[in-house]
Amino acid sequence: MSDTGDAGRQTDGHGRGDSGAADAIRGVVRGEAPVPLSVLDLVTVGSGSSAAASLRTSVAISRLAESRGYHRHWVAEHHSMPGVASSSPAVILAHLAAHTTRIRLGSGGVMLPNHAPLAVAEQFGTLEALAPGRVDLGLGRAPGTDPRTAAALRGPGRLDEAADEFPRRLAELTRFLDDDFPDGHPYARVHAVPGPVQGPAGRPPIWLLGSSGFSARLAGELGLPFAYAHHFSAAGTLPALDLYRQSFRPSAVLDAPYALIGVAALAADTQEEARAQVLTGALSMLRLRSGRPGLVPTPEEAAAYPFSPLEREFVDGWIANIAHGTPDEVRSRLDDLAKRTGADELMLTANAHSGEARLRSYGLVADAYGLPTEGLIPA
Repeated sequence: MSDTGDAGRQTDGHGRGDSGAADAIRGVVRGEAPVPLSVLDLVTVGSGSSAAASLRTSVAISRLAESRGYHRHWVAEHHSMPGVASSSPAVILAHLAAHTTRIRLGSGGVMLPNHAPLAVAEQFGTLEALAPGRVDLGLGRAPGTDPRTAAALRGPGRLDEAADEFPRRLAELTRFLDDDFPDGHPYARVHAVPGPVQGPAGRPPIWLLGSSGFSARLAGELGLPFAYAHHFSAAGTLPALDLYRQSFRPSAVLDAPYALIGVAALAADTQEEARAQVLTGALSMLRLRSGRPGLVPTPEEAAAYPFSPLEREFVDGWIANIAHGTPDEVRSRLDDLAKRTGADELMLTANAHSGEARLRSYGLVADAYGLPTEGLIPA
């Protein structure tokens, strides 16, 4: 479409390129990590627990991540899934902002087809006002749920939108964030608030998320940063990153590509404990994929589950893509992945039954890489 290129403009709210945009995107390497390390949070809900407990765990993870030098903490959007509590990323991010001071916070991502662009602009303008200079706006094209739930979210008649609808909505969102619709446009006198209409204001950098080539190519053409979902679509990682880099055109945001990948990773004191924890997430995914979503099972339930040969094949394949084991084993897997993909940043998601296991995993990975400890926040 003619206006999709506008989506690549990350400006200061007055139509000018923001010279600090790249600094807000590129992460900082700490300790002995090969690239910046970040956190992707699904706010997992385990059997016998609750959404309230999982949200408390997310706060604890964010505080630990900040204190140990992780660069950013993103929250994913999912709907109608009993095993996650991340249906409202903006609400969760506001809560995390109130409990942290430095770490970047963002959506990984907001599923743009589920929302009006103006609503997203106002939500993230509010977050930027609450946590200036710390907010990322990651956008996805998928619904983050099943077709029936997507229909309930979007309303009738919107599930079969044309392929160019996402770029159009992205361009519209960008103009709302910058408050720069041209004269004569139907929205020229519509303002996202908080936003530039109220005075000079920062705004969150836009990231495109994807698990296929569509968003990789679009992010490259618009000169935007790109996040690939390696944690559930590992086979497509290298082709998507290659496509992003080949398609990249320098923009006011970036003069060179910047790509992070989401990585499933769980460290524990022993290989056996790590295996027991990741099996819970694998069984949860098996149930989701077979139309039986539920709370994440306990390690005991997962160990006792009577897997059929076909189910065992799925679970073994799923676990093979998770960097799990002792801290040194996880570090070795992450080092290899960073080298093999050339990713600019690794965003770790630790999916397991218990919040304690997820929290401990992020701490053990930080220890394995010698990330700083002087900033530890008292519990």
